[in-house]
Amino acid sequence: MSRLAGGASALLDRWGGALDRPDRLVAAVDRLPGAWGGAAAQRLAALATALAPDAAPTTGARLGVVLDELAGGKAGVAWLTLAVLSAELPLVTDVQRLQRAVRLDGPLAAVRPLLLRSGLHEAFSHGGPPRVEVTGGVVVDVAHTARTGLATGIQRVTRETVRRWAGTHEMQLVGWADGLRALRPLDPAERRQALTGAGGALAPGERPTVGTVVVPWQGTFLLPELAPERERTLRLMALSRYAQCRTATIGYDCVPISSAETTDLGVSEAFAGYLAAVRHFDRVATISAAAATEYRGWRTMLKAIGVAGPDIRAVPLPTERVVPTADDCARARARFLVGDLPLLLCVGTHEPRKNHVALLHAAETAWRAGHRFSLSFIGGHSWSSDRFVNSLATLQAAGRPVDDHRDVDDGTLWGAYALSRAVVFPSLHEGFGLPVAEALAVGTPVVTSSFGSMAEIAAGGGALLVDPRDDAALATVLGVVASDPTAVARLRAEAAARPARTWDEYAAELWTYFCDPGTTA
Repeated sequence: MSRLAGGASALLDRWGGALDRPDRLVAAVDRLPGAWGGAAAQRLAALATALAPDAAPTTGARLGVVLDELAGGKAGVAWLTLAVLSAELPLVTDVQRLQRAVRLDGPLAAVRPLLLRSGLHEAFSHGGPPRVEVTGGVVVDVAHTARTGLATGIQRVTRETVRRWAGTHEMQLVGWADGLRALRPLDPAERRQALTGAGGALAPGERPTVGTVVVPWQGTFLLPELAPERERTLRLMALSRYAQCRTATIGYDCVPISSAETTDLGVSEAFAGYLAAVRHFDRVATISAAAATEYRGWRTMLKAIGVAGPDIRAVPLPTERVVPTADDCARARARFLVGDLPLLLCVGTHEPRKNHVALLHAAETAWRAGHRFSLSFIGGHSWSSDRFVNSLATLQAAGRPVDDHRDVDDGTLWGAYALSRAVVFPSLHEGFGLPVAEALAVGTPVVTSSFGSMAEIAAGGGALLVDPRDDAALATVLGVVASDPTAVARLRAEAAARPARTWDEYAAELWTYFCDPGTTA
């Protein structure tokens, strides 16, 4: 804390005992200097207006509203008071502490330090306090998608969905301030990144400027991405309990719980923290029926702690047809095709659950059996990908036609889908499996797992299902798509006949489920 902040804090300590009546506290607030006083006045006005929109616009009337509401003992009022006066979303323990202070010493004693210290830390340590905006509208948290250059399945779903929401509905896109303690509006570059992926990712450690803090209250709070950060989820837990908002999130999968052995150290713990917050949400829209089964299993456990949990509905991702351009196909042909060999394509990061090591083994088995094909991976290295990297290098050293590609743009990806003999996706666990749906949407046959969401997607035809834990069976199926033109033609016809479902339809269904009060869960 700066010397000026320390002096101001000492002054507050001397005032504290004398400010034992509302009128004295009002006088003290009106005497607060500069940015310090401006922050206190602005936040008190925002808080009182949210609690009683018709309150008189004087410091005394506003303080009276806050004290009267706090005296009622409602947890939501305590949460809002803390969120607005401190410009930070509080924790559940913070709310409980304030409620207990009100019961023991009365609302004046409880609110006095919060009001007098409004903006003090920011004003004297970080160049000025942010203003606080209380909103009853739709707030959409896209903190990670707005700051990252990654294009994983979660980011792709978030961008495709939120871009369509932004074009048809009133809403506010938000991220988190440094420290993950307060919501803030996105800046223009972050907004472009969240909606299109073209805004430019923020550098690691780069701190965004925070001029306004957003506090959702009696509105709608939507979380279309995964929130694994502990500080963020602890504050979302309190928001979902006390902010009196409709709350909803997209449920991607429960891999860190159901298949914890395939995740990196700390991922399961972080995901458990996310679920701790989501247990107080109103609705979860899972990306497949298989993911809904997982989430409903988790919800069943909540009965043991007296929590009902959210409504859970499967809202499957779309299978929209994308026709690659001639340029897309030309780039894909130059990058992926090896002579006249049929191309087998695998899309996804090289984390253990994607089962890429088993696919490399199956490919070598098929090559030794005399089948002719090339194998290309599109993805990126992830946790525990060393075995994949080593196996790939061994096969390449032996002269096998196998390679790995990163930084593939969407157009080239769709061109690769269209040029492939088949897309192979032998994952052990998926919430949906976008490459399966995307390949089938362009009419390309798929080899994928015989259970979970992958079997669910493949049920419409165009795919060969295999137990991904059976190396011999996987090698056999690779041989079929590489060497049996009759089987491939049948699969292509089945894929072409599949009904399409667009991102527009998905986004609209999701919005209705999340935001329409007339929609029953």
